[in-house]
Amino acid sequence: MTRPDWLARLAALGIVARGEPQPLAGGDIAAVWRLATAQGELVVKQDDAETLAAEADGLRALREAGSSLIVPEVVALDGDLLIMEALDSVPSGRRGEAQLGEGLRELHAVTGTSHGWSGDNRCGPTPQRNTPCSDGRVFQREHRLLPLGEACFERGLLDAAGLDALNDIAQGLEEWLPDTPPSLVHGDLWSGNVLHTARGPAIIDPAVYRHYPEVDLAMLTLFGAPGAAFFEAYWDGDEPSDWPRRQTLFQLYPLLNHLLLFGAGYRSAVMRSIAELA
Repeated sequence: MTRPDWLARLAALGIVARGEPQPLAGGDIAAVWRLATAQGELVVKQDDAETLAAEADGLRALREAGSSLIVPEVVALDGDLLIMEALDSVPSGRRGEAQLGEGLRELHAVTGTSHGWSGDNRCGPTPQRNTPCSDGRVFQREHRLLPLGEACFERGLLDAAGLDALNDIAQGLEEWLPDTPPSLVHGDLWSGNVLHTARGPAIIDPAVYRHYPEVDLAMLTLFGAPGAAFFEAYWDGDEPSDWPRRQTLFQLYPLLNHLLLFGAGYRSAVMRSIAELA
């Protein structure tokens, strides 16, 4: 990767580099660097301005929630550049898993009156519509399941029978899923967006909105799962009896997203989830 051309822009913001930017792995969507500066170690992300503004908004919302989870501080936002505090990871261990569960439970205790968010954002590269809605079942149906199902159908990744079955599930949510006050959720909490630091567990790269808290749990368990200490701390004796069904439901949205982004290799997982929910 060539030397980035934004160092002068950072200097104009009062951020003085002490060394060369180091590209970071995982920048498949945005270009990401780590930079030593007079203000400490920072991460610089370059992407389109609208996407980065939404990410900065989400980071600030998570920090303001007041949970014990570490969230990187937004140092500056300048068009297509987002400058954040850098975090260093350490091995988690059982205590780290428990701290993650405790912190996520604290985050989800922050509730609002509407499902959704004040603006749209992205889940990976996929636009994520967050139009506020008073009923969580309607929000899940109209802004999550059906838009992605229809997009997969239009690209030939989901056939008419699969789309019809998905529609039946979406239309039947009121039959079993209660409407509850919407929790603040990270929105894209796969394992790669969780870091364990010397200060405790941290969450990065959010796609925040308010919805059912199981959204984050389902994503966290989609491609692996945290240990028993996490669940003991998170549920704190209050695991809902229908958690397995909720887990399957809220994994369906990211699975549809993976089908849309990465193709037919995810079709069987989508259809398996649909069959479990039918």
